[in-house]
Amino acid sequence: MIDFVSTIKSSHLSLSLSPLQSAAESTLRVLSTRWKNLWLTVPSLLLNCHNFPYRQDEVILSFFDRLLEFDPDSRLLKVKLECGGSEDIDGLRDRISTVIQRGPQHLDVESFTEYRDDDDDNFLYPFIDYMPLNLYTSKTLVSLTLTFSGLGDPGFVSMPCLKFMTLVKVHFRYAANLEKLVSGCPVLEDLTLIRNMDPILVGSDENTMRVRSGSLKRFRVPLSHGKDCSSFVKCTLEFDAPVLEHMTLGEDHYDIIVVKNLTSLFTVDLDIKFVVEFGVFFDPGDLSKRNEIRYFLSGMSGVRHMIISEKTVKALELYSNVGMIPKFNNLSRLEAVFPFKLLQFLPAFLECCPNLKHLILEVYYSREMEDAFALMNVPQCFLSTLECVQLKRIHEWEEEEMKVATFFLENAAVLKKLTLSLTNYPRYVFDEEIFEEVNKVTKRSPTCQILLDWDLC
Repeated sequence: MIDFVSTIKSSHLSLSLSPLQSAAESTLRVLSTRWKNLWLTVPSLLLNCHNFPYRQDEVILSFFDRLLEFDPDSRLLKVKLECGGSEDIDGLRDRISTVIQRGPQHLDVESFTEYRDDDDDNFLYPFIDYMPLNLYTSKTLVSLTLTFSGLGDPGFVSMPCLKFMTLVKVHFRYAANLEKLVSGCPVLEDLTLIRNMDPILVGSDENTMRVRSGSLKRFRVPLSHGKDCSSFVKCTLEFDAPVLEHMTLGEDHYDIIVVKNLTSLFTVDLDIKFVVEFGVFFDPGDLSKRNEIRYFLSGMSGVRHMIISEKTVKALELYSNVGMIPKFNNLSRLEAVFPFKLLQFLPAFLECCPNLKHLILEVYYSREMEDAFALMNVPQCFLSTLECVQLKRIHEWEEEEMKVATFFLENAAVLKKLTLSLTNYPRYVFDEEIFEEVNKVTKRSPTCQILLDWDLC
């Protein structure tokens, strides 16, 4: 049998092994006599503790030691460690510290999560795996992802190359540690935060977390907790980022969000309702909550592209009954999902967008509703700026859908294009019939085109 592996240059083979998981690398050494040490020179490491038989700690540590001692001058450019859902490995923190000293560019650590029973009070206490202190002074890290890890008081922070940071349910010993961490990353461009809502970990005291950055361009709070999204501990997020361009708030992780100096904000994507509890909306009679929402909306009033979900629309409609939504004078593109019963709020909200050019609207219709609705008031943008409207995900075509299309055609004076995005959902009306019916509407804009598009999702 020909040993094809032996014919490959060592440098090329080392790079080709990088995508393999470490457990797979070690089991394939029998393929070539050169493999025995060559796999130790790969520039990247993916170590999943669960891949080791019986999760033997000494085997995992021995593997690490062999890798680190084989060539002390070697540099691991990309390191990913997955130890979540298992017991702690005594000594692993020291190995992570050694890895950081080797100057990696990408580090991704999923720490173990464990609750230990105290014999004195029979209460489960979390055991937190804190990151080594030399993490905060890494001169080489470009991206950092931490999951379930603990971040103690960093003291001095200097991470001059870090551009991407993701913190998933990380435990901060003190809320101020987040501000220290971000402030010590002068070129940070992308930050993702998923709040840890475990009541045992977060304690019972209200806290304020701050993000202040002169370099941050993208910020995300993604959907994570789902129906478990709730917390008895109030948490405020203060956000100050003058060059931020994109903000995504995909879930209510923070009771209060204070935004400042968002002068460069281009896109905001909101799927929040301003209450950290699944399915619960804020009380319009709560004055402090109304003020929080007012300051939040005013803080991002310069945004150019806005995406809002159905529940955010509902929250804004609730707020509009007791407060005034600010003008979004720079907003030129809006993507919104409206429940059918709130369609009468649409003209009022569009009135807050006087320079809107592009509207992508998805409506969730309810055939059970007997009350007729009317779209009466004509927003300012209809008269001067609104050029393109897309009605998304049209499943059926009945009186309600026709009424929405007619509202735009009869009132938008400079409309250039109305696009009807039809799904492949079975309808009683043929697509050609829809096109003909809409084309019969008297258009305020004589140059408006009606287009059919097919949304297959």
